[in-house]
Amino acid sequence: MADIVIVGGGLSGLALAQHLERAGADWHLLESRTRLGGRIKGVKDADHIFDLGPSWYWPGQPRMARLTADLGLATFKQHATGDLMFEPEQGDVQRGVGFASMEGSLRINGGMIALINGLAARLPENRITMNAQAATVDQHDGITLSDGTKITANRVVITCPPRVAAGLAFTPQIDINALSRIPTWMGGQAKFVATYDTPFWRTAGLSGDAMSRRGPLVEIHDASPSDTSLGALFGFVGVPPNHRAQNADAIIAASINQLARLFGDDDKTPRAAYLEDWATQPETASSEDQAPLTSHPAYGLPRALENLWDGALHFGSTETATDFGGFLEGALARAETLAHRLLA
Repeated sequence: MADIVIVGGGLSGLALAQHLERAGADWHLLESRTRLGGRIKGVKDADHIFDLGPSWYWPGQPRMARLTADLGLATFKQHATGDLMFEPEQGDVQRGVGFASMEGSLRINGGMIALINGLAARLPENRITMNAQAATVDQHDGITLSDGTKITANRVVITCPPRVAAGLAFTPQIDINALSRIPTWMGGQAKFVATYDTPFWRTAGLSGDAMSRRGPLVEIHDASPSDTSLGALFGFVGVPPNHRAQNADAIIAASINQLARLFGDDDKTPRAAYLEDWATQPETASSEDQAPLTSHPAYGLPRALENLWDGALHFGSTETATDFGGFLEGALARAETLAHRLLA
């Protein structure tokens, strides 16, 4: 039994838990995965963490600035010095063409997972239950997990993506269609990361930025750590989701070859290569997210999902944020809004 149960241990869920913990509220968090972070995930090579989910935040996002400072995390600017590469369908690689630089964006030493680890370290372990897959949400009986475990709660906050939340059974019924109409930000995406002994492209005067119409990577950026003790490149995979799952090894091999075409054969074979397909993960994406977004949706909580069950049910993912919806900043903004509402 807890006064407030949070469903989802991504950035918004953990940020909300920190607000509640600091206020002395009675809360408990359920996470369906065996790890915290949601769409924030990192992979380790040597002593460095490389992002398989979001990599950046931007100046003018005050909550991210406050959180990184509060957690004592070091930040650095995304590398953007040098020429951009462009690969047309015909395959004749062109230098200094296009506009794909993320100049001005900020990264975190230790990857974005440092945010998750920092928040989790401040929360009591006994208030977080891992591998807890919610199945039903009842206004009076609380939450039933997929294994039949019942968790009673006075109020429930669901911070997983709305389309994932639409797969839960609600009693009394809510407007599931309103949830399903909210696209999952980056839900249809896959991300490829390759690490190298050095960021060799920089010595050739290249930024690590590239755009390609030949693929499989359509947009590429430098993902090297700030001390450049290793090099890394990452790219968004342009292969449709329904073709990726059966061809993961082929996509990895083709991506390695593509990076060699774009940036030179000096280090054609990377130290390691990773492919993270978010579209295949039911905790992140639904079948409706199989088509990647072509523009940034106008996010925010639809009116049909406001003040549900006399204030006993809330939705808290970044897609429900009025400000910066879809971004990490949006996850923090929504957590802040809900904290004020729940603690009022």
